[in-house]
Parts: sequence; C-alpha cells; structure tokens
Amino acid sequence: MSYKKLAAGSDHAGFALKQEMVAYLRSLGYEVTDHGTHTEQSVDYPDFAHPVASAVEKGEAELGLLICGSGNGISMAANKHAGIRAALCWKPEIAELARQHNDANIISLPARFISTDEAKACIDKFLNTAFEGGRHANRVNKIPC
Repeated sequence: MSYKKLAAGSDHAGFALKQEMVAYLRSLGYEVTDHGTHTEQSVDYPDFAHPVASAVEKGEAELGLLICGSGNGISMAANKHAGIRAALCWKPEIAELARQHNDANIISLPARFISTDEAKACIDKFLNTAFEGGRHANRVNKIPC
C-alpha cells in the first residue's frame, strides 16, 4: 500500500493516545493532519469525527484515525458520512479484517482499553493491509442506504 496522507482526530479521552499515534505515524513518514482536540479538556467527539470523516470523504486524506474512550461514539459519528467505513479495532487481527473484508477507511481505537503498543500494532496492520475485493466487494457495496 502506498498510503501517505492521513487525517486524525480524537476527543479528550483519546487525546494522549492520539498524540502518541500522530508522532508515531509521522516518524514513519506519513503526512498526518491533526483535526484535534488539542487538550484533555472535555469536548464532544462528533466535533472531531466529522472533520476527519470529511477529509477522507473528499479525498484530502486517504485514510483516517479516530480515538475516543471506547472508540464507539467517534466511529458512529464518522459513519454518518457517505462512503465512510470506520471500524472499531482493538486487536491487529480485527484491523486486518476491517481492511481485507470491509474496505474500512477509518480506524477507530478505544483509548481506555488499548495500550500504546496495541494501538501501534492495529494501525500498522490497518495501513499495510489491502482490501481483498471479490466476494467482499458485493457486501461492501450493500452498506450505504
């Protein structure tokens, strides 16, 4: 895969992990646009999910990274966007399947339930796994309403 442009965002619960993951991704040569939040002060996760989803939707970023406490709320908000398939991942195998079978274009991580090393492993699998297409393409094409 040759993904190089990523969009990232988190709420307050995901802020610290997002900071670590953005630094990690940049150290690997990725261009990462950080859509916030930029502090641990309480915020609303949709305010950060929507800019990341919009960036992926418009092609300004090839893939996205979202992080909140459980990973659920932020991915629910992102999935309201046409063409967005945000997948909640907490193990590398789930991240791999999200790309292979679901053509996920945003990875969502649960900051309160995942270590830094687990998060890196999930991101690595997500970024280095291609969509298999084939029988999975028909299923993915049925996702939009």
